[in-house]
Amino acid sequence: MFERFSSGYYLGELYVEPHGGERAVIQRADHEHVNEQLYADGEGVERLDAPLVMKVDGGHIPVGGDDDVPSGTLAIPQELADETLPDRRNVLLADADRAEKLLRWEGWEPFVNA
Repeated sequence: MFERFSSGYYLGELYVEPHGGERAVIQRADHEHVNEQLYADGEGVERLDAPLVMKVDGGHIPVGGDDDVPSGTLAIPQELADETLPDRRNVLLADADRAEKLLRWEGWEPFVNA
């Protein structure tokens, strides 16, 4: 789904569509798989529900998992969508270190927030 793009990001292509929710989401199984493959370090018990951080059209957004979203789709809140959506888009996924820094900057704390 994603391949290494740079020292801080992976690159993937997703179908991006607006939705009526308050947060960006991908299919829960995809979310857990990406968390496990790219964010987990293999040490002890690890969270697979921590937000992913994706960069779409120049902005970083935390992304959760949702069973109602089709696999390979990123559903973003309507207010973040532009008139060209829905469409396939290149999406950058922050690696674990960068994602944690971006989330902490926004006030998210591991093991406290989900």
